[in-house]
Formats: sequence, C-alpha cells, structure tokens
Amino acid sequence: MLQTLPKSERLCGGIAIKRLLSGGRFGYEEPLKFCYLRNSCAGNRLMVSVSKRLFKRAVKRNRLKRLMREAYRHLKGTPVMPCGVDILLVYNSKEMASYAQVLEAVTAVLQRVSQKISEEGAL
Repeated sequence: MLQTLPKSERLCGGIAIKRLLSGGRFGYEEPLKFCYLRNSCAGNRLMVSVSKRLFKRAVKRNRLKRLMREAYRHLKGTPVMPCGVDILLVYNSKEMASYAQVLEAVTAVLQRVSQKISEEGAL
C-alpha cells in the first residue's frame, strides 16, 4: 500500500473544520489532544496542529507535525485505522517527543477513535 497523504486525505477548508470542531467528540491521549467526527466521504481526513504558544520556533513545530503525519501514514493500512472519519490531532506538551512516542500516541488515538465509532454504530 502506498503510504502517502494525498490532498483527498487532508482535512482542509473552513466549513469542514468548523463542522468538526462544533460537532466532533474530543479526547486526550498524552501528548495529543484529538477531535473526531464521522464524515460523508468514504475515506479518512486528517489535520495536525502544533501550538505556537508551546513551540516558538517554526522548525520544532514543523518537525512535530511531520512526525504526526508520518505516524498516521505508517498506520494507514492497519486494522487500527477507523473508516470514514475526520480527525484533528493537536500536540499538547512542552517537550519534544521522539518518533516512537508520537507513533505510540497516534496508535492509541486511532484505537480509541475506532472503538468509539464502533460503539456508536452499535447503538
């Protein structure tokens, strides 16, 4: 499977982001905060964010965003991945994390989202 993140898998556009933030469910998995919402598309869409308040230097913010996207790409073809969901990942720690820590956190987030989606579908 191609491990890329094409435009169709990126969450962008004001309307989609407002819909996610207003109607989505929030959670926390150290060091990530996340928000998710079922979408009308067949695939998943991802948005990552790192606060300028936590990391003043753009180099560090970009590195953390790159690590989160890479972890997401790495998990793309696995059973952990939910289907048809918009996901926002926000890095929420003052310490720089390694790739292993970010991968572990993103895996935990995707497992929780997948579990919550399956519970909501069962209702």
